[in-house]
Amino acid sequence: MKAMWSAASGMKNLQLKIDTISNNLANVNTTGFKGQRIEFKDIMYERMTQSDRIDGEGRPVPIEIGHGVMTAATLRSFKGGSLQQTERDLDFAIDGKHFFKVIDQNGNERFTKDGNFKIATTADGAKLVTSEGYFVQGTEGDVVLGENISEFKVSATGNMQVKRNGEDVYEDLGDFILAKFINPSGLESIGKNLYKATDASGLAIEGLEEGDTTEVKQAFLESSNVEVVDEMINLITAERAYEMNSKSIQTADRMLEIANGLKR
Repeated sequence: MKAMWSAASGMKNLQLKIDTISNNLANVNTTGFKGQRIEFKDIMYERMTQSDRIDGEGRPVPIEIGHGVMTAATLRSFKGGSLQQTERDLDFAIDGKHFFKVIDQNGNERFTKDGNFKIATTADGAKLVTSEGYFVQGTEGDVVLGENISEFKVSATGNMQVKRNGEDVYEDLGDFILAKFINPSGLESIGKNLYKATDASGLAIEGLEEGDTTEVKQAFLESSNVEVVDEMINLITAERAYEMNSKSIQTADRMLEIANGLKR
């Protein structure tokens, strides 16, 4: 009975929607997290009769029976989250479409909206790193802060300057590498607030171009863009749809039971 298989596909894919919503809600307090939504499309149809309208006569439309639903895509929303002031000089938020560029332990390029940076001591001096120890990238390569830092400031365009103990002038460290993508929804999320460029996202476009309104905010962090109320409404509607599909399976089961009892 087609009703059973169609309803079963609905339950299976609605479970994926509930999983997506649950992940969004779980990350409601994750810095720089971008929420996802899932999209569905119907499955192929079985054509019972053809449309055969000839000379103004005949059937104008065919009879088609669908076979359920399937997941088409999961889309990540990159709309900005609210900015929260932290009063910590090593916290940064990007107000705009760009990402910070970092290098992981294997030398791979990664991109993040999480500007909760730390200082790590290396053989080359103190460097700016992520919470996992990945090196934050600037126009001079790894951002090397050096020693005896008394003040560290970053401009809205991402230019970094430090003042050292006993000195009155600022030393220019270059700019943060800020990268954007033609299709950010094509980025692959690899966890730890990091993304990887793919063929779908296109290559990273580094630096600010004319017309870009992106600004770097020092002593701020970008909150998750998940709207809790919207996610709860989506969760309720997904639950009700899941329940209706289960009712379809129960109805089909009762119909088969009735048919099976005809011989008695």
